[in-house]
Amino acid sequence: MSSNGWNQDAMTSDQTILLLILLALLILLVWGRWRYDIVALGALFTAGIFGLVPQAELFSGFGNPATITVVLVLIVSFGLTKSGAVEFITQLIEPFSSKPLLHISILTFLAAFLSMFMNNVGALALLMPIAIQSTTKAGRPPATVLMPLSFGSILGGLVTLIGTPPNILIANYRREVTGEAFTMFDFAPVGGGIAIAGILFMLFIGWRLVKVRKQTAGLELFDVEKYLFELKVTANSALVGKRAGELKDLLAEQKMDILSLVHKQQTMAVVSRRHILAVNDLLMLQGSHDDIESFASAHDLTMLSAENARSEILLSEDSQIAEVVITENSPIVGRTPRQIGFNRKYAVNLLAASRAGTPHRNRLRDFQFRAGDVLLLHGEGDELQEAIIRLNCYPLAPRDLNIHGATKAMPALATFILAIAAAASGLISIQLALGIATVAMVLLNVMPVREFYAGVDWPVVVLLGAMIPLGAALETTGTTALLVDGILALAGDMSPVFILAMLLIITMTVSDVLNNAATAILMAPIAYNTALSLDVNPDTFLMAVAVGASCAFLTPIGHQNNALIMGPGGYHFGDYWRMGLPLEIVIVAVALPLLLLVWPL
Repeated sequence: MSSNGWNQDAMTSDQTILLLILLALLILLVWGRWRYDIVALGALFTAGIFGLVPQAELFSGFGNPATITVVLVLIVSFGLTKSGAVEFITQLIEPFSSKPLLHISILTFLAAFLSMFMNNVGALALLMPIAIQSTTKAGRPPATVLMPLSFGSILGGLVTLIGTPPNILIANYRREVTGEAFTMFDFAPVGGGIAIAGILFMLFIGWRLVKVRKQTAGLELFDVEKYLFELKVTANSALVGKRAGELKDLLAEQKMDILSLVHKQQTMAVVSRRHILAVNDLLMLQGSHDDIESFASAHDLTMLSAENARSEILLSEDSQIAEVVITENSPIVGRTPRQIGFNRKYAVNLLAASRAGTPHRNRLRDFQFRAGDVLLLHGEGDELQEAIIRLNCYPLAPRDLNIHGATKAMPALATFILAIAAAASGLISIQLALGIATVAMVLLNVMPVREFYAGVDWPVVVLLGAMIPLGAALETTGTTALLVDGILALAGDMSPVFILAMLLIITMTVSDVLNNAATAILMAPIAYNTALSLDVNPDTFLMAVAVGASCAFLTPIGHQNNALIMGPGGYHFGDYWRMGLPLEIVIVAVALPLLLLVWPL
């Protein structure tokens, strides 16, 4: 066999292995059994074993300018959030909550505007509590506004380089293949037009297509009186003089829990196992009515009213209640309270949980947490806030602004605006501008040094670091050329405009079930090389991928924002396509002429 033939066979073998690795990657990501960063690392290491990615370049993706830019954007976004810089604007929303169309318009446009310059997940996290509170006060379900709010924040990210990771990745890919990256506002003509058209569609038509279920908030949603009971320790009870730890063990055997205890008018939001039970101690127990009643009878405890239980312990001055939504990166996702030792580990009580607006009625300690679930937590103020941070959850109530926080808002805004202006003018690179901004925010005490990396979504960073070398392997093995030939053969003699539309739709479809950053990394080389084969402007095709990768509106798994609103909005998996499908049709109809106008073939 000639050396050329051997090389051809080796290349074919490499392409086959790489395609199988990518196919396995896609299947595992869609399946969702393991988190996407772990799956991406597994794919990278497998490619390294087969020599598809040189071992010296396995971790090159972590030093890639695109990865660094994403990290810096997340840090700056966290600094803006921490400073309270954008929360002053949100206080202007409530007066308009009584007028549905105006209320949704203000929230959606504000979400889009914030997402142009900060992480869109952070923008949603800021606005979601205000949206829930204002719609509830107006007597409307939060579902009427949360889906437009999420979609609006996603659309806003299309407008600027730093608005969404796919834009950063596409700009970086263009730099690698042409020597020059897209600049801060190169995405604005197409992305801005799509964002405006999409938001207008949602305001006049889309929000009416949203499936709205009956939804309340707070304790009423969870109906706590059906499983939380207050009992008083009587003088005849055998529990008098025993340690609370013995009581906890006894309750656990009978599938019940103790959540709180009042001893001599002092509330223990988390009960110490060393506490000695005394006459007239008030116990807050969690369990079914029949189990609690049987336990009270067996141990000479007096059952008090559920309403009294709520007022005496849950709403006491010494403790607070918080509703939070679980994020994709929470350490409790996929685990149960029993596995975690939830109350002990986080020093708060898990009172209740709901999924898609439906409270969990069965055994709470065996409830497996998912992203988008809403939890009702109870504990002392400082411990509760610390637990929310450690859980990586977002609270569903607006946080109070204080004077100390307000003083940080202006320095944070000034630092950010100067960084954006410097990058947009071309004086310095976006990485350097954002890097200086992050250091300045620490020096100006906008955020403490210990919280410098608190806003970084590390699983996304790991995903990028793992996927970028895999994207490069597509080209070095000739797999990209193989895929491009397949696309062109499928398209036949169709015009480049048809192929552009096909790539846009394919990218949008893949993004609905795959992380948007991974979609951009996989589709960028295919789009670029397709354009070269057609002898047309590659920028048009790269911009189409940027648009398509960010437009995930059909499912709650396509974008983290969609997962976050699932629980608070009471949405089901199949609800997203009702507004998402016509929205994606509108986006394709608007994007194609804008792409051809702004980036002519």
